Amino acid sequence: MLSANPSIMNSNGECHCEHPKGAKQSHSQRRDCFVSLAMTFLITWSAFILILYSSCLALTPEEVVVIANKMAEDSVDLAEYYMKKRGVPAHNLIKLKAPSDEHCNREDYEKYIASPIREFLKKNDPGGNRFKCLLIMYGVPLKVGAPKLTNHEQKQLQELRKQLDITHEKIKKSENQDKMKIETLKKEEEGIKKQIDDISKAFEGASVDSELAIVREDNYPLKGWLPNKYFVGYRREKVKNMPEKVMLISRLDGPSEDIVRRIIEDSLQTEEKGLYGNAYFDARWPDPGDKKVTDYAFYDRAIHNAAHLVEKRLLMPTILDSQERLFQPKSAPDAALYCGWYSLANYVDAFTWVRGSVGFHIASSECSTLKNKGSKVWCKAMLEKGVAATLGPVSEPYIQSFPVPDVFFGCLVEGQMTLAECYALSNPFWSWQMLLIGDPLYQPFKNYKKKKNSQV
Repeated sequence: MLSANPSIMNSNGECHCEHPKGAKQSHSQRRDCFVSLAMTFLITWSAFILILYSSCLALTPEEVVVIANKMAEDSVDLAEYYMKKRGVPAHNLIKLKAPSDEHCNREDYEKYIASPIREFLKKNDPGGNRFKCLLIMYGVPLKVGAPKLTNHEQKQLQELRKQLDITHEKIKKSENQDKMKIETLKKEEEGIKKQIDDISKAFEGASVDSELAIVREDNYPLKGWLPNKYFVGYRREKVKNMPEKVMLISRLDGPSEDIVRRIIEDSLQTEEKGLYGNAYFDARWPDPGDKKVTDYAFYDRAIHNAAHLVEKRLLMPTILDSQERLFQPKSAPDAALYCGWYSLANYVDAFTWVRGSVGFHIASSECSTLKNKGSKVWCKAMLEKGVAATLGPVSEPYIQSFPVPDVFFGCLVEGQMTLAECYALSNPFWSWQMLLIGDPLYQPFKNYKKKKNSQV
């Protein structure tokens, strides 16, 4: 279930932690505080222009490092295929000997993934000025788990679980007794649960991609997320504990080797001919206008804003639905752009996707797998159906960690930034659950020419 982080939001969905620069904040509060985006930041059209022309990262093929896995069939072949198509230098390839499962433990991640990449970057780009982006290929794990528990931590966990069972039984026995006593026991229960989360390292797992974005950082806390310095919501903010050695990140992956090749080809052809079709934006509530909104309502309004931005640019027919019901099966033909929510791990077959289409669905764990045949998570299904680029979380991300729709699509439709740059500007956090799938150099509106009637 997609939710707002309870450590950040109060019962009204408002931020209850202090501003990051506040001296009274603890280290974890500063790291977990969702600075200003979900509470106050509303991107405007003029702000987009400012971002585009003053902060363009100008990613080139020479700045992309491609990461393949020799232990996974087709991974190296796909990497070399992509590099040849895009003109990425051959010496920009890293060949890992890593696990090929979608999930890996923290120890394997450090030994077989992070360490070889770190060594390559130190050797070939010690100053950090040569390479800007890491591209992860098919066959590299999606998700990395939390560090292994020590024997002492395992014993602590056993004891806390016993305490939790005892407290739970006390609550059951007190159901028809003093309300004050029940409330005290419930607070005690919540405290024990929090201790269990901390000791079990429940919030120390992440997507491999999100960890690798800060692979140049020597040390950083694993619990929760870390702020992304490229994110527009942090501009002009003094945010503590923000990693500075950050790389752009993307992944070319999917249910099969053929789908990855198709993504590469579709991206190149779309850049040449332009992206034409319809833009579909699926909000759940009417546009609140300038009314102050938070968490879920903020993202819903961001979907409205994204639709207005695309429509204002006169790029293509734009369909905005603000009813709670999602687009129904077969109701969205020739989809070129899409953003909507909320159908958990249950893709709705509403769309026919045009070549080069880009879109994402806001829901929990929609990129938890790309390979499980029975899964209907949105990232996997959208790739199978024909999109060229999408994004999603490998585990519960909390609503405020999704890339902000109006920022992402606003940057994309300007046509001057690459996919990886659009993602970096719209993504609030690293060392967390999100990942981007697509050619990092993809610019679907690079050579776009307006047509009177957009046709596929």
